[in-house]
Amino acid sequence: MLHLLLSLLFPALLCQGLETIIGMYGETVEIPCNIGDIKVEDITITKWKYDKEPTVPEYLLRKRKNEEAVITATDKFKGRVSLAANLSLLLADAKLTDQHTFTCMVVYPGDLNEPSVKLVVQIFLLFITESPEAPFITNKAEALEIGKRTKLGTCIANNASPAANIIWLKNNKPLLSDGNRILINDTVVKQPGTGLLNVLSTLHYSAEKEDTGAQFSCKAEHPRASNLVSPPETFTITYSTENIVLQVLPTGSPVEGNDVTLKCVADGNPPPASFNFDLKGDVVKVENANTYTIINASRNNSGEYKCSLIDDPSMEATKNITVSFLDVKLNLNNTVIRRAGESLNLSLDIDSSAKPTVSWTKGGVKMNKEPKNTKLAYSDAGLYELVVTMGTLRRAASFHLIVEGAPVIRNLLKLHDKDGQRKVLICEAEGSPKPAVSWNINGTLLDEKSFDNGTITHKIAVVPSANLSVTCTVSNSFGIDTRVINVSSLFEDVRVDKRDPSEDDDQTKLVVGVVVGLLVAAVVIGVAYWMYMKKSKQGSWKTGEKENGSSEEEKKLEEKVEENSQKADV
Repeated sequence: MLHLLLSLLFPALLCQGLETIIGMYGETVEIPCNIGDIKVEDITITKWKYDKEPTVPEYLLRKRKNEEAVITATDKFKGRVSLAANLSLLLADAKLTDQHTFTCMVVYPGDLNEPSVKLVVQIFLLFITESPEAPFITNKAEALEIGKRTKLGTCIANNASPAANIIWLKNNKPLLSDGNRILINDTVVKQPGTGLLNVLSTLHYSAEKEDTGAQFSCKAEHPRASNLVSPPETFTITYSTENIVLQVLPTGSPVEGNDVTLKCVADGNPPPASFNFDLKGDVVKVENANTYTIINASRNNSGEYKCSLIDDPSMEATKNITVSFLDVKLNLNNTVIRRAGESLNLSLDIDSSAKPTVSWTKGGVKMNKEPKNTKLAYSDAGLYELVVTMGTLRRAASFHLIVEGAPVIRNLLKLHDKDGQRKVLICEAEGSPKPAVSWNINGTLLDEKSFDNGTITHKIAVVPSANLSVTCTVSNSFGIDTRVINVSSLFEDVRVDKRDPSEDDDQTKLVVGVVVGLLVAAVVIGVAYWMYMKKSKQGSWKTGEKENGSSEEEKKLEEKVEENSQKADV
């Protein structure tokens, strides 16, 4: 009807298609009136209206050329509409109830060639949008049980237009409803006063053991906003015990004398609070704890131990425990005294739960084998230390061996000192207790080495003016020993050293000549004897006599050989 009327009043009518305008909630929305190339000052009439009902329009304002705009709005738009200089409609404090179809109509004169009046009509559909508030999770579950679908919580995104789209996340990955383990229900609620939309999304979830510590959150998607994610939430995952383990503390093999703690560990959540401990047949109930301690464990505590759930005895764990022990017994006292040549009679008894390592040291030096038992010598004396180890167990023992006996002189030596002015006499002896050393002449004590392993060395310097027989005497409570050494005069040694070298050469030549002559004589006698024996054998073979000849001839020949040998020795 309107188009028919306008076509009668205005021969040229321009009507443009429907356009969509989107405005922000609570802000001023500008709905443009696009007049193209037409100048504002050429327009004679401007009108704005909206469809209050689908078939009931209502005018908001009108303006004639060179006049102020007249506001005709009487309902919810009253006081909120105005006309811009470019003829756009300005709508303040936009609300969701402002979403209508708006129409702009302008009238302007034609050109000279076509002196008629033209009408332009523009229709706009207004949408008001509002981004949602940050989402949050409410009505959260206290715990999630494995295998049982439980209401995890409700995610809410308030005051949006259009309504926000909510996505549930687990560890920042989307959860999709599968109708089985995951079920998501969304509800949209319109606010009565503002018309804005609240979205409530409820997640029902069947947890798995891997969900322990998982972070659940929800995200609101909206055309006017981004990165709207709720704070993450974690939930306690409950499940019944599937496995049980019996632990022994401290770890490793228990040691005799230490405390041993049995700990029962079950994987249920929440974990069981009480347990039964089977101590080699004796059952002990422990409440509100998962440990039982054996005080001062001994080798008798070795055996099989068990722990189980009180409400489910079939859920049990077993552990074999071996308590390590090490006993070492040495039959010798701290100080052992033996006579030289006697036996030590050492006996070592070891009782242990496993093979131990045994080591001996003597005087702090490691030995390759244990101390010998028979024919002790003075050098065997000393401090012996035993260490036996097995794992963390360590046992030690020691004894000090003293080898006693009468002293014996092992060496009596004579030397010249460096400058040749004195003679040095050295007496080396063994014995224990420490022997006393004495000489039958006076001398200067040069050195007495420390008494070590039953050995003593005594050194003196003398200046003999004549040839002497020097005696070294050693003695202790077990006996005495002496030894004599001949010491020539220091002056005789000097005289011999000063003798003419030519005399020594003559004497040497004489001795060599005598020795060579004796050797030649011995060879001649030997050849003669051989020839004689050969003839004797031939004659006896021919006459039938004995091969060895007469005994008188052999005797005479032997006497001659012996006589020649004595001459050669001289």
